[in-house]
Amino acid sequence: MLEALGLGSEAALLDETIPASIRASAPMGIGAGWSEVAVLKRLREIADDNVVMTSLIGQGYYGTVLPGVIQRNILENPAWYTAYTPYQPEISQGRLEALLNYQTLVTELTGLDVANASLLDEATAAAEAMTLARRVAKSKSAAFFVDADTHPQTIAVLRTRAEPIGIELVYGDPAADLRADAVFGALFSYPGSSGAVRDPRAAIVALHNAGAIAVMAADPLALTVLASPGALDADIAIGSMQRFGVPMGFGGPHAAYMAVRDEYKRNMPGRLVGVSVDSAGRQAYRLALQTREQHIRREKATSNICTAQVLLAVLASMYAVYHGAEGLIAIARRVAGLTAALADGLRALPLTVETDSVFDTITVTLAADEAERVHARAVAAGMNFRRAGAGRIGLSLDETSTPETVEAVWACFGGADDLLSKISVESGLSKGVPEALRRETPFMAQDVFNTHRSETEMLRYIRRLADKDLALDRTMIPLGSCTMKLNATVEMTPITWPGFSDIHPFAPAEQTKGYTALFADLEKWLCAISGYDAVSLQPNSGAQGEYAGLLAIRGWHRSRGQTQRDVCLIPASAHGTNPASAQMVGMKVVVVKCDENGNVDIDDLKARIAQHANELAAIMITYPSTHGVFEEAVREICALVHDAGGQVYLDGANMNAQVGLAQPGRYGADVSHFNLHKTFCIPHGGGGPGMGPIGVGAHLAPFLPGRPEALGEAAVSAAPFGSASILPISWAYIRLMGDDGLARATTLAILNSNYIVSRLEGAYPILYRGSKGRVAHECIVDLRPLKDATGVTVDDIAKRLIDFGFHAPTVSFPVAGTFMIEPTESEGRRELDRFCDAMLAIRAEIALIEAGRMDVAASPLRHAPHTAADLGAAEWDRLYARAEGCFPPGVSPEVKYWPPIGRIDNVYGDRNLVCTCPDMTAYR
Repeated sequence: MLEALGLGSEAALLDETIPASIRASAPMGIGAGWSEVAVLKRLREIADDNVVMTSLIGQGYYGTVLPGVIQRNILENPAWYTAYTPYQPEISQGRLEALLNYQTLVTELTGLDVANASLLDEATAAAEAMTLARRVAKSKSAAFFVDADTHPQTIAVLRTRAEPIGIELVYGDPAADLRADAVFGALFSYPGSSGAVRDPRAAIVALHNAGAIAVMAADPLALTVLASPGALDADIAIGSMQRFGVPMGFGGPHAAYMAVRDEYKRNMPGRLVGVSVDSAGRQAYRLALQTREQHIRREKATSNICTAQVLLAVLASMYAVYHGAEGLIAIARRVAGLTAALADGLRALPLTVETDSVFDTITVTLAADEAERVHARAVAAGMNFRRAGAGRIGLSLDETSTPETVEAVWACFGGADDLLSKISVESGLSKGVPEALRRETPFMAQDVFNTHRSETEMLRYIRRLADKDLALDRTMIPLGSCTMKLNATVEMTPITWPGFSDIHPFAPAEQTKGYTALFADLEKWLCAISGYDAVSLQPNSGAQGEYAGLLAIRGWHRSRGQTQRDVCLIPASAHGTNPASAQMVGMKVVVVKCDENGNVDIDDLKARIAQHANELAAIMITYPSTHGVFEEAVREICALVHDAGGQVYLDGANMNAQVGLAQPGRYGADVSHFNLHKTFCIPHGGGGPGMGPIGVGAHLAPFLPGRPEALGEAAVSAAPFGSASILPISWAYIRLMGDDGLARATTLAILNSNYIVSRLEGAYPILYRGSKGRVAHECIVDLRPLKDATGVTVDDIAKRLIDFGFHAPTVSFPVAGTFMIEPTESEGRRELDRFCDAMLAIRAEIALIEAGRMDVAASPLRHAPHTAADLGAAEWDRLYARAEGCFPPGVSPEVKYWPPIGRIDNVYGDRNLVCTCPDMTAYR
């Protein structure tokens, strides 16, 4: 490969690629890489230092049972967890169907019209609902009412999100304190954090009369027996699907849901799966209304959400597919029965139970000293109760609770052993849920929720969906900026161990010493890799990391009396979440031009700095640049901004080109997020989970979320450490690699990218290069001249690559009409050559069109991808041979991937929007 580049060593390649001014000169200090056996042994020790208890803390996190057929065949199956976001729908029909099931499940439970394909967590979903309500409400008030009986972590995130954008939060009892004419919306908790089930209908009527919006945070298991938010006339419903089979995992990852009335669907954040048709008229799924997504809307965005929790949404949907409505109702009734029995027994002791109307949670009031004794007895018995305030104890039952659990709780409060024999567990629903709030409407009548009852059927359904998709377990996924690299089996193994998966995020610190040790290692290593001084692990996506980093910058300026600093400079090439995140922290976006080589235009930067010197808060840059080059002037850019009093946010999306070779904190950046789902091997999961911890310089450390010394900047995620249960993946990756392995991986990523350039240049123009002719870890192939000459579009080439068994590179970002290709270090030369051979074979097909021997509309490119139905069709009226279309050069029938559908009709799907499992007769 080096010979193809005309070089004699990897060192020579790095000298020509990375500016000498930023090259790291010493090892990072992580040490030597460990063996897989040693890593697993240490992770087992760490997991064993976490104490697995029976958790009755509740507060949005509950014990649940993930059926083994789903755990083994989805959560632990690389066909599902290595898939990418389904932007290429022809090779994503399996996960898109699973997500459509998820959306259907949510709409059925909530009684609302449209649901998205998941959000990051319940607290984030509540914040998104708040801003959505502000956009669509007729009321012009700046205040939002929050039910005081809302989970504390949700209130914390609402507080963080509201203040920078001028929303005033008002708290109280909706029945007593809500002034509908003084707010643009209100959040009702259903049930409340204390367990209380209250009827919000009168308050919702008052809100609607005042032109305000009603949002409900609703427990999805409770909604199987409680009247739906839609039936109560709510406009928006949000919540967490965690208890649908997804382990607590010390806080995540979990899929949050959002459902809205039909009139608000175009204002809803997040991804939306819709139904369309393909080129042959077959039903097909795809991401719908993509122009409303926040990474596309950029500085006009109303949110920075550009991801989802796909793998977790799939797990939750499959849990519902397996159980069906009757199974979910049975679980809910059992939980409600045990809860009613628990409350009856405590009242018989006698103790004060705060409310009669409950589903799964009660709150007990007693003297503060007695409460402490109860907590101590509970821990001794292997249980955690919730500390709900002075003298208040919260108790939440769940799917894993048993009559023995109830007896054990009674015993902690001084109850007798035979109490259960005197208490009925059969009448829980009638006792706990008011008759006026019991669910009357049936739900989940669709075939998918009533077909797969046996493990045999469930196994085959999961397999059928997986076989439709193209993931990293089948092929290289050369997506620029997305770093689709190996997710090693040894890294994935520990995440389902109980010591990691069965820990409540608010468990006492003495029970989570293993996690504390793992976090300390990971924070130390990320600082060593990046050159920063402190890390917060809380942000649970890259965009949330951007938001948290900008909040830290904002907090630092305000602490110094520089409240006027609210301008954020962003290069024109930046990812769309950058300006979206800046908007969310109340900053004004000013775009900086890029020059013809793809670098930040220094003259324009100087002009923008001079124009906004007194108001400059920050610049957001990506390094290496989004154009795939190491800009020589990065130190100068940082110095110019610092001299003007601003801070430098360096987007960590391209850290895979820097680890072990350059450290942002050493060459001038103040804060970066780390995409653990890119550089540090957490798998993409079909579009989530992700993790976006941030590293900062020492001066910004006091403004990090989740740190004890935080100065006024509250939470950005529901759980203190974000999606903690997947952090062992990145811990294992770094520990396996060590200093030498990490630097070697980065070198190979750069080598692979430059090797692709050496193979493709001449056939395709390479758009940007560094000053010495090299690219970084990715390259941009310019397809616009070919379109101008032949009419062949970037989509034609992307779909034709499917016929060769490849996922397309990143399409039309950062430049329209281009491919951005990132091979990563995980691919060997054989796979790189297979990809380059496919690209060159496609170029030969384009040459036929250039020569006038084939019209583009009649070519294999325009008809791609070709399906098995095309191969078996009785008639073939195309101008090229059937084998030429279905088996292009180098593709063997023995290993052929067959997409389940042909090219999808996106326009049809948006004009005929269907976002739930459809009745196809009515649909046609």
